[in-house]
Amino acid sequence: MRLVCLFCAVALILGALPAAAAGPFEIRPSTAASGIDPLAATVVGTPQRHVVVKGDDLLEIARSYGLGYTEVGAMNRGRDPFILPPGTELVIPTRWIVPDSRGRQIIVNTGEMRLYYFTAPTQVYTFPIGMGVLDFKTPSGSFRVIEKKVNPAWHIPKSLQGKYGMAVMPPGEDNPLGEYKLTLSWGDYGIHGTAMPLGVGRLVSHGCTRMYPEHIKKLFPMVRVGTSVEYIYEPAKVGFLEGRVFLSVHEDVYFKIPSMLLHVLNLLELRGLSDQVDMTKVMQTVEELTGAVVDVSRGSEGRRT
Repeated sequence: MRLVCLFCAVALILGALPAAAAGPFEIRPSTAASGIDPLAATVVGTPQRHVVVKGDDLLEIARSYGLGYTEVGAMNRGRDPFILPPGTELVIPTRWIVPDSRGRQIIVNTGEMRLYYFTAPTQVYTFPIGMGVLDFKTPSGSFRVIEKKVNPAWHIPKSLQGKYGMAVMPPGEDNPLGEYKLTLSWGDYGIHGTAMPLGVGRLVSHGCTRMYPEHIKKLFPMVRVGTSVEYIYEPAKVGFLEGRVFLSVHEDVYFKIPSMLLHVLNLLELRGLSDQVDMTKVMQTVEELTGAVVDVSRGSEGRRT
């Protein structure tokens, strides 16, 4: 009971916090089919540091920096998320490698639990997401936004109707869809807000994509009906900035990749980068699985964010 009350209290605190929306960022996609494009700029954001004060917890910190819980939690494994010693300095991973837009306006990378909205080929916003649990994985595929709903009703899956005692839940504070929903050309699924912000950055839904209320409120008016959306699963990404190679590797939360090391080595080889990187730094990045953006160029210091 005490734990439940604690989660409720944290949720109330977080609800009052403004969360930073990341972007817009200017990018320059690589035009090189192989090797390093010295003009490419696909690494965005700036790493930050947070000094813990009394009462801080990792969930509150994550949301206040516009991150999902897992992004901060992966950088602080072994710490109790609710008991942080005051004065502790935490690395805040507010730096990302932007995936290839594939000509789409929205890319949802379930491999890192993050959404990218391209307002132009060279401009992007990015937001953390919550997504499907293991029994209801959020799929990969190409979709379109077919409807925009304010205060949407929730059409409850048949398997859950007995639990909630209804087939359709009207708008309100108990409605898990929140105040805004972008319905996709994929059943009744979509990108929407949430009544449970603690679930952003976690596997929590029956397949839908959840966003912080303040983030979906920002994204909703920018997106038009007909917007193209692609869901991908890329826990490992390679990016470029100032002629250098960067790598980020997240946990394989859907257990799709038999060997992450072989996956990353193959990714580097396909991009013609195997001889451009420091393999010791590559292997360390794969081993740590923090999602941090690491400079793995030969001669780099392997800085992490």
